[in-house]
Amino acid sequence: MIPDQIVEYLEKRNVPYERRSHRRALTAQEVAACMHVTGYRVAKSVIVEAGGRTWIAVLPAAEVVDEDLLAALIGGPVRLVGEQEFTSFFPGCEAGAEPPFGGLYGLPVVVESTLASADRVVFRAGSHEEAVELRYQDFADLEHRPTVGLFGRFPVHAPKVSAALR
Repeated sequence: MIPDQIVEYLEKRNVPYERRSHRRALTAQEVAACMHVTGYRVAKSVIVEAGGRTWIAVLPAAEVVDEDLLAALIGGPVRLVGEQEFTSFFPGCEAGAEPPFGGLYGLPVVVESTLASADRVVFRAGSHEEAVELRYQDFADLEHRPTVGLFGRFPVHAPKVSAALR
């Protein structure tokens, strides 16, 4: 179930969204598989530290953070923050299902440019069994134009995928 504070955050700001129930999924890639959508429409939040600040880095489920590219974008060096270090930042949320709503949690947001070109995006919303889908533009407006840039890459073990599939 999506925590009340996330629903209130979206509704008080008149952000149109759809709740998307799915079988229990622990990773964003599993969410994509459950929903039968590409891992480039499902976003994941990765918590990082850079320049003395904690950030929410939002990227496609199919990619991982390239720390060097992200450092250049937000003023690194970048350190991936461990789950046990940040769960208290997201009260009411299940660990591993952190939403990308930095405005709600007082954290700056950086978005991988692949997501910024999408029409609609599915976001984890504090639950391993429910997500929200909204227009990317509505998300960008909600988060007051987050920093956008190229910082995602294919995981080392991933098969090569054509850019046309992204």
